[in-house]
Amino acid sequence: MAEQLPLEIPTDPKLAQNITHFARALRKAGLPIGPGRVVDAIRAVQAAGFTRKQDFYWTLHACFVNRPEHRTVFSQIFRLYWRDPRYLEHMMSMMLPAIRGVQEERMAEAGEKRAAEALLDGVERDEPKGVEQDGESEIEIDATQTASSEERLRSLDFEQMSTAETAQAKRILARLKLPVDPIASRRGQASHLGQRIDRARTLRAAMRQGGEMHQIALVKPKPRWPNLIALCDISGSMSQYSRIILHFLHTVSNAKGAGWAKVHAFTFGTRLTNITRHLHQRDVDAALAAAGAEAQDWEGGTRIGECLHQFNRDWSRRVMGQGAVVLLITDGLERGDPDLLEKEIERLHLSARRLIWLNPLLRWDGFAPKAQGVAAMLPHVDSFRAGHSIASLEDLAAVISRPDDQGEKARLLAALTS
Repeated sequence: MAEQLPLEIPTDPKLAQNITHFARALRKAGLPIGPGRVVDAIRAVQAAGFTRKQDFYWTLHACFVNRPEHRTVFSQIFRLYWRDPRYLEHMMSMMLPAIRGVQEERMAEAGEKRAAEALLDGVERDEPKGVEQDGESEIEIDATQTASSEERLRSLDFEQMSTAETAQAKRILARLKLPVDPIASRRGQASHLGQRIDRARTLRAAMRQGGEMHQIALVKPKPRWPNLIALCDISGSMSQYSRIILHFLHTVSNAKGAGWAKVHAFTFGTRLTNITRHLHQRDVDAALAAAGAEAQDWEGGTRIGECLHQFNRDWSRRVMGQGAVVLLITDGLERGDPDLLEKEIERLHLSARRLIWLNPLLRWDGFAPKAQGVAAMLPHVDSFRAGHSIASLEDLAAVISRPDDQGEKARLLAALTS
């Protein structure tokens, strides 16, 4: 075993302290970092040097990041901690509620709010009750009781949530149901209120009475429950949304009496992965950890057309029977052949009783179907809805059994053809 040289620590070790504080912020944001990694990072920086920012970034990245989902948080915390000289002031303004109407210059980027929460851990953030200006007292109203924090959380974008808000959102989604109406099948069941005559039962009863027909047996359609098929995009642009929506799908998979015959879940990015058996575990953390280990393409590229082709070829006949409802969760940003995508989405649409597309990008008022993938998919879905917040999933639960619901499809189709 190679012997490591002793680490030379300067008399005023500011860089070592900064790396330690940086690692503490990463750990607070959810990265599994212990003291050993901090020592390794200091040694690595000492060996590699830090004359170039890019070399310094990738040196710390190699020491602290070992899962794809940690890249975004690391990148945001690194930018705020090492490159923005006013990061603390900016993060303080973002963490405080804008009571006096002063809005943020921009929305927080992905992972930025969690980065702020980690960097400001322990920093005093209490607001003053009043501010003296030119001898006058400006009274600020405490609005904490005027609106429910849970109601605010319902409309908050999943990607803009802090760590605590994400945990609270998952608890809310654990109580949310996705009910579905039964389908009237051609099979019948005995009922005195039925509208069809059960010839076999009527004749058997008559034979027991010597051939005399005393009563006509009636039958009504026997209800059956459809399958739910969820196809969830786990590429880099969809990672944060997918994780929370998979929590919701885990709740639906394990809900008793929700109406679904079976719930099948698949993830896709650069390849298709069946995670159905993992979602059947009762513990949500164990279920999603197993699903994450199964799907090796988290935060990778996007090949929607190829993944849908694989689903249509290998899985459609197995899981799409009995009038299945398909939830397609993706932003539609295809990097492959748009003609293949259009062909496969059309085939999927013809196989499903209803195909509902949830797109987080629909949260923007100015969203338009300009991307080739979106334009290819939009004509072949039954409903096009947003999927970026708890409120959007609650809206889905309210309309999933309505065959006339199109969401935003008609409006965007008109914009596409104009």
